[in-house]
Amino acid sequence: MGGRGKLRIYLGAAPGVGKTYAMLSEGHRRVERGTDCVVAFVEHHDRPRTEVMLHGLEQVPRRSLTHRGAAFTEMDVDAVLARRPAVALVDELAHTNVPGSRNGKRWQDVEELLAAGVDVISTVNIQHLESLGDVVESITGVRQRETVPDEVVRRADQIELVDMSPEALRRRMAHGNIYKPDRIDASLSNYFRPGNLTALRELALLWTADRVDEYLRQYRGEHNIRSTWQARERIVVGLTGGPEGRTLIRRAARLAEKGAGGEVLAVYIARSDGLTAASPKELAVQRTLAEDLGGTFHHVIGDDIPSGLLEFARGVNATQIVLGSSRRKTWQYVFGPGVGQTVARESGPDLDVHIVTHEEVAKGRGLPVTRGARLGRPRIIWGWVVGVGGPALLSLLLTHVDADLGLANDMLLFLGLAVAAALLGGLLPALASVIFGSFLLNWFFTPPVHRITIADPRNIVAIAVFFGVAVSVASVVDLAARRTHQAARLRAESEVLSYLAGSVLRGESSLEALLERGRETFSMESVALLERASDVDPWTCAASVGTRPAVRPEDADVDMPVGEHLALVLTGRALPAEDRRVLGAFAAQAAVVLDRQRLVGEAEEARKLAEGNKIRTSLLAAVSHDLRTPLAAIKAAVSSLRSDDVEWSEADRAELLAGIEDGSDRLDHLVGNLLDMSRLQTGTVTPLIRAVDLDEVVPMALGGVPDGSAELDVPESLPMVEVDKGLLERAVANIVENAVKYSPPGVPVVVAASVLGDRVELRVVDRGPGVPDEDKDGIFEPFQRFGDAPRGSGVGLGLAVARGFVEAMGGTVTADDTPGGGLTMTLTLRAVRGRPPAAAPELPARAAP
Repeated sequence: MGGRGKLRIYLGAAPGVGKTYAMLSEGHRRVERGTDCVVAFVEHHDRPRTEVMLHGLEQVPRRSLTHRGAAFTEMDVDAVLARRPAVALVDELAHTNVPGSRNGKRWQDVEELLAAGVDVISTVNIQHLESLGDVVESITGVRQRETVPDEVVRRADQIELVDMSPEALRRRMAHGNIYKPDRIDASLSNYFRPGNLTALRELALLWTADRVDEYLRQYRGEHNIRSTWQARERIVVGLTGGPEGRTLIRRAARLAEKGAGGEVLAVYIARSDGLTAASPKELAVQRTLAEDLGGTFHHVIGDDIPSGLLEFARGVNATQIVLGSSRRKTWQYVFGPGVGQTVARESGPDLDVHIVTHEEVAKGRGLPVTRGARLGRPRIIWGWVVGVGGPALLSLLLTHVDADLGLANDMLLFLGLAVAAALLGGLLPALASVIFGSFLLNWFFTPPVHRITIADPRNIVAIAVFFGVAVSVASVVDLAARRTHQAARLRAESEVLSYLAGSVLRGESSLEALLERGRETFSMESVALLERASDVDPWTCAASVGTRPAVRPEDADVDMPVGEHLALVLTGRALPAEDRRVLGAFAAQAAVVLDRQRLVGEAEEARKLAEGNKIRTSLLAAVSHDLRTPLAAIKAAVSSLRSDDVEWSEADRAELLAGIEDGSDRLDHLVGNLLDMSRLQTGTVTPLIRAVDLDEVVPMALGGVPDGSAELDVPESLPMVEVDKGLLERAVANIVENAVKYSPPGVPVVVAASVLGDRVELRVVDRGPGVPDEDKDGIFEPFQRFGDAPRGSGVGLGLAVARGFVEAMGGTVTADDTPGGGLTMTLTLRAVRGRPPAAAPELPARAAP
């Protein structure tokens, strides 16, 4: 058996949809066809129908392992490799192996089988994909501990979705086909709720659809297929950078909504002759709008806009193109049919082209906002055509018309052609038109005709005046045209510089956003900011955008140094010299933003260090007295008991021992709060959220206060709350102890709970002196004590720890005045819908259909 084996995966949305059953059915089909197929590992979870499917299939013996005194069985990779079948059935790809196994994860076992040339058929649920862990947890409230990297599943040769409607799956659950009867009710009311199953099913369908798209793109590329396959609606929006782009994007989004799975791709095609011909600010607005509507924005470079747009659309297998009605005025159509008509004519039968009207129709494009002083190639060509071809055609026309217009009128006609050539192509085509026109005037219209000589001296003066006037007018027209373009360019540069200045004033600190703006402004493929510590150190990339950014300045098409050890590099094309001034401003701003980001990071680190120093200082102050007080009492009691000079009675001995116990309890409580505060400060508190009944937790939290000092009013009918039981008990205990400490003697603290919407409120009410409004937030700060609390009553961490624990569980703690005097602490916690049992059932580690 040679080469790598093939991997086939049955993907499901939830346990019980039938993945294992489908895998075993495929195993039977392979065996019936004569394929050497074995069961390497299948867990039937006591499901009768699945267990029956194992009959008739050879099973490789499992490996027995012992972990923490319990026996487990896992797939025996060595036995499967020794058996060396053609196909191995391996259930639960995301399973975590028992410690002591050959590999930590089952997908690693499968990789060994594939490397040995064994084909593998496996199963996995969508919630076990690593990239979807957070999404699944937000939907179901259950964190999947067993995951498999997405790339492992994506590399599979075949992925088959095993689908089932939520209603059908819940019926299977109710009939006992998935879990045992004692777990059915809990599962149906928690993980297997209709909403959860619908969301998981949508995740599985969308993930599989993306995988199908990858297969389709790969197949089309391998077979060089350029025509569109309308398997899915993809709508390309052609943008010009004008204000009508927002209308086009919204119209395309509405078209996409009409078909399931529609996708919108907004594309701007920029010419490669300098700064882009659109406002960067407007393009940024349209990019944001496209992304807000669920689409994507693409920036493409190409001189021929219709061809570039069609090439992009066919490359992404688009089905529709949305374009705006032309903004050109009627007379401007003499220069060509326009982008819309060209795209519609060349799109072919596989692409639908929508021309959308808007408010800017026929209002003109105006001056090119960011075009340089250089004239484009098409205009120069037209200038030479008019400057050289125009006089020839005019001479042919005048020599074949009987009407004698006179030499003066003939000169004016030739002068008009020279001016037109200057307007289109600049000075050189105009000079050529003047010289060629002067020769034609002399040859055809100045006696003696068809000769270079001029008989009448007045005609010599006329032709000389014509030549001088034509050259002067052409020069002025060319200069005006160039000044107009230069003004437009300066306007574009000023807009870019204004944006950079505004970003400084606004304090914007996103380096990637700045580099992306630079990439779009200069129509480049990638932009990167490189830095190095010294002249001999290698370059490192501080930030980059685009595809294949340069890693060294010498590898880039454009290199703009910023200081001695920083450089902004661009790839895509060489920039003209006049663009480097604006590029220098971008480079300087990028350096400023990089420094700002680092200063912000350093300031945050300094803030954390200062806060830590403050806590340490407070801790030392607390230790100097509050921790020494119980230690001193314990030391005095122990010294008294050990003294040989005094004969202590049993009552005295019991009193001293009680003092030791009381001091030890106080010391344990103080140290516990210090450790809890340390965990909160370092961010190591990780709540284990479960559904819990308050009437089980709150009574346990009152164990640290004297009997009769607190009254409990927590109805059993309250919904369960989503909390960490241990953290909630500690938080309530700290708050109650604080309330008891400040309550008047003989007046108990009231601990009551009630429902408010989807929340449960737990209130701790005391009749103490209360806290002023301006100090209510301060009492939750570490090492804060208010009022006349004695020095030995604690270090002021109880409320800080309580608020930290409650907020870590997604709740809140607030302080309010008690009507009639005192303070009320209110804990607000998330309620569980319905009334599930006290412990949310965990999904089995190896749940299989």
